[in-house]
Amino acid sequence: MTMGSYLPVCLIAYLLGSVPNGLVFGKLLWKTDLREYGSHNIGATNAWRTLGKGAGILIFALDFLKGAVSVLLGGALIHAPLALVLGGLFAIIGHSCSLFLRFHGGKGVATGLGVIAMLMPLPSLIVFLVWLAIVVVTKYVSLGSCVAALLVPILSLALGFPREYTAFGALAAAFVIVRHHANIVRLLNGTEPKIKAGHR
Repeated sequence: MTMGSYLPVCLIAYLLGSVPNGLVFGKLLWKTDLREYGSHNIGATNAWRTLGKGAGILIFALDFLKGAVSVLLGGALIHAPLALVLGGLFAIIGHSCSLFLRFHGGKGVATGLGVIAMLMPLPSLIVFLVWLAIVVVTKYVSLGSCVAALLVPILSLALGFPREYTAFGALAAAFVIVRHHANIVRLLNGTEPKIKAGHR
């Protein structure tokens, strides 16, 4: 099968990933443009901080579904591990570089977790629990996200998943770390804000 055969998977997953749930539902339900508050990010963390727990959970769930559905779509169109991986990867790219937001967007954590949940259920559960433990103890979402991302390729390799999944995990981890570079600098400087549900 040629790489061109995977083009529809990549295109549809990218478009699905590009849907800016935080922006759409922030405006629709809370009459708020998340880009004007907090970190100016449309993701679940800024929704939680700006609009409260309900908004944060809703946006997280919707962004998670973008990743999960994209993987399922890839598998439905082409029955091959690479199709699943490309579906998930392009959903993350779409979320972070949205066609509808002039190629800006979120950091890909919730969408990435949706992808991992479909590809590797057990590692995704472990990764989520590690992320949750770090956030509960430290209140730093960015720290939990970076550590969790780094665990994905390690667990994939250790548990013997297909090499395409491990490669995806490594690439996704690098992508998440790069997207969090400003947060990492603030963590090192002790200026990273801790998570707290609130209202603008």
